[in-house]
Amino acid sequence: MSYFPSWKLKHTGTIAPDETLPAGQTLALGIQHVVAMFGSTVLAPLLMGFDPNMAVLMSGIGTLIFFAIVGGRVPSYLGSSFAFIGVVIAATGYVAGSGPNLNVPVALGGIVLTGALYAVVGLIVMYTGVQWIERLMPPVVTGAVVAVIGLNLAPTAVKSVGPSEFDAWMALFTVLSVGAVAVYSRGFIQKLLILVGLLIAYVVYAVLTNGLGLGKPIDFSVIGNAAWFGMPTMHAPVFELNAIMLILPVVIILVGENLGHIKAVTAMTGKNLDPYMGRAFLGDGLATMLSGSFGGTGVTTYGENIGVMAATRVYSTLVFPVAAVFAIILGFSPKFGALIQTIPQPILGGTSIVVFGLIAVAGARVWVVNQVDFGNSRNLMVAAVTLILGGGDFTLDLGFFQLGGIGTATFGAILLNAALMIGEKHPKVEPVDIGMDPELTKKKDA
Repeated sequence: MSYFPSWKLKHTGTIAPDETLPAGQTLALGIQHVVAMFGSTVLAPLLMGFDPNMAVLMSGIGTLIFFAIVGGRVPSYLGSSFAFIGVVIAATGYVAGSGPNLNVPVALGGIVLTGALYAVVGLIVMYTGVQWIERLMPPVVTGAVVAVIGLNLAPTAVKSVGPSEFDAWMALFTVLSVGAVAVYSRGFIQKLLILVGLLIAYVVYAVLTNGLGLGKPIDFSVIGNAAWFGMPTMHAPVFELNAIMLILPVVIILVGENLGHIKAVTAMTGKNLDPYMGRAFLGDGLATMLSGSFGGTGVTTYGENIGVMAATRVYSTLVFPVAAVFAIILGFSPKFGALIQTIPQPILGGTSIVVFGLIAVAGARVWVVNQVDFGNSRNLMVAAVTLILGGGDFTLDLGFFQLGGIGTATFGAILLNAALMIGEKHPKVEPVDIGMDPELTKKKDA
């Protein structure tokens, strides 16, 4: 088997990871994935005082690294990781919204070493295999963790809508726009439902505000005043022990996030991606090291882009290097940053509601297709507790760092399931094929 798959051209229906759409459609879908990741990839550096353009640039470079390490067999986009926000703020003393973080280099040292440790974990998994991870995370655990990734982001999506009644109505209109495109359109337009729905809402918002005087108008002057090309702000890492000890434990959360995301993609595509789990960890770790070396945030595989795949049923891995190239170009463009700034807050909030909801539903799908028995008390307890811990963003203060809702839910689910399995007797069963799409579940793994 060759290192990279031989992508087969397909024009309609569900597109598997080793298939591809025509070039024009692949290009458009790559742009949609950039749109999907952009809000979170920019928000994380803003909260930490990093340069958003550098974060976007490094997300593109990191995605290319990930694509190369996994041999083009795992469809994922790498964006700014929210797991670093709390520890970076603690290590640098930064106050969100106070301008550039003057202690960015200190945080970068911790980010680089976290990436290095993450890469080592990937090498170990490549050597030992993924079986022990499978035992720790059966379908009841993976389904709950995937659902939690969406549910944990729900408050962020709702709060990002905006403060006014007009904002709330525009967010709902955005949701309806995306839904209408999903239900009533056909063919390629339907595959671009999120991008097309966002554009429809953007135009309507501009008409209502700039044209009719309702709500806050869009300020288009910032686009004209921005340069077309420019270098993002670069920093060299500084290695200080206190900051390193604060940031390094984040690797535990990154492993849990990446594991959950890979399981979600496995569930949607029906492709067994377990053999590439170690490579995925390695690729993510190397990308985080490189990003931190130049002034970017730590990166992780993105749930937002998993939501896009669930909505479009296009899982072709070739879409992601296209998206990465767009992100790299945009990272060098202050004008693009200005354009993104013109997207109204309620429209981004409405789009987030759709995307995060699709992730949560993908987790429930894992349970359904694996026939998880909720008549079993262990399964019931694991799923119930995990959903509440993650959805409620239950945070554990471990002294030198905090374990947020997703991390607490992930490792809580693993430990609770293992504890409740002690002494339990159950018959051996054959694994059930998992796939988001019936068309994909008919195919054999490459």
